[in-house]
Amino acid sequence: MKENLQDLRKNYKKDALSEIVAMDDPMAMFHRWFTEVRNTKAIEEPNAMAVATIGLDGFPKNRLVLLKEYDTDGFVFYTNYESEKGKAIAKNNRVCLSFYWSELERQVIIKGLANKSDPKDSDAYFQSRPRASQLGVLVSNQSSVIPSRAVLDDPIKELEKQYEGKTIPRPEYWGGYKVIPTSIEFWQGRQSRLHDRIRYRLDDEKKWIIERLAP
Repeated sequence: MKENLQDLRKNYKKDALSEIVAMDDPMAMFHRWFTEVRNTKAIEEPNAMAVATIGLDGFPKNRLVLLKEYDTDGFVFYTNYESEKGKAIAKNNRVCLSFYWSELERQVIIKGLANKSDPKDSDAYFQSRPRASQLGVLVSNQSSVIPSRAVLDDPIKELEKQYEGKTIPRPEYWGGYKVIPTSIEFWQGRQSRLHDRIRYRLDDEKKWIIERLAP
């Protein structure tokens, strides 16, 4: 099967990104953009982001997760530490996060080092999740091969009875990662594919260098 997609194109013209408006601190710049994204009603999941890792098989792999926290130091997401991504991070904690907000014609690409969150932070977030999601963590051996959906659905009823009226403890194999950035690129679509790309990167003295990249 062959399908010609050459005519599928869009001319970006909603905004521009210059060095004048770029803030000195990339996390402050991210906060500005993310606030604008959150206020854009057409974007249903503003915190959806891709996490790229280098797998144990040597191949890179991208998957979507949800950003659950960010501060001046970095970006936090949660997952199963024994999942494919968890095992990949255990071996090589260099990761790439990326956001794409088509409604604003913007991307943010983050390179950084992923480290496990403080267990207390993971405990607090786990308890904030809906109980059904907490039970789902206990049921799913994430990334493993399973014979059918029943492997997930059947145990849920038993777990509901087991933990009825009780606090569901966070399993040690599940928790957060905080990605400490070493590079953050802000991408704004422009006309004729001459997009604006402003990159912040840490130098040897841990200071942020601001650079414009060719599109």
